Amino acid sequence: MSVGKRELLAWFECLQRDYSENRQWLTELDSAIGDADHGINMDHGFAAVKSALADKPAPDLRTLLQTVATVLIRTLGGASGPLYGTFFLRASAACAGKDELDAAAVVSLFQAGVDGVRQRGKAAHGDKTMLDALEPALAAMQESLARNGDIAAILAAAAAAAEEGMRSTIPMQARKGRASYLGPRSIGHQDPGATSSWLMIRAAARSWSQ
Repeated sequence: MSVGKRELLAWFECLQRDYSENRQWLTELDSAIGDADHGINMDHGFAAVKSALADKPAPDLRTLLQTVATVLIRTLGGASGPLYGTFFLRASAACAGKDELDAAAVVSLFQAGVDGVRQRGKAAHGDKTMLDALEPALAAMQESLARNGDIAAILAAAAAAAEEGMRSTIPMQARKGRASYLGPRSIGHQDPGATSSWLMIRAAARSWSQ
């Protein structure tokens, strides 16, 4: 299979449902080490994405992802807006001139998005951030692609790696963001940004598995 507009739209529909269903969980995770609003923000931001895409259908992949980025930057509160907005903005550039994405192009989309998050957030693996889910997911994608995996296999591997990365944040001490102010007290709590990033990867795997 390949990924086109229909598949991207299915991804965002799945994300809107998943963030709505996990709103309370994400907020509870954030209440321990953040501002207790991550679930609320993710639910609000992707509800706005759903509305924007319904009101003004995008003509191509790049415009679709740019629209998502713009909406998230405008509506998603806290640090998540700039970070997720940057992810999708950089991903849009990787789709320039393409109507369909093959397996290599899907990996390039995520590579561009993760690079953008890394540069925008000035964080690294092990800092107890969303990168602790995104970077293992990207590495798993690249490894699967090198073994000639198709899109479904690549994303299944990514989702598993992202989940493991998410759980690995529990024993970490936060070194970036609001959680870093807690110092050692941030240890023992799962990072909400890594959790919402896992949900993002899992939604892609579910939406593009056919």
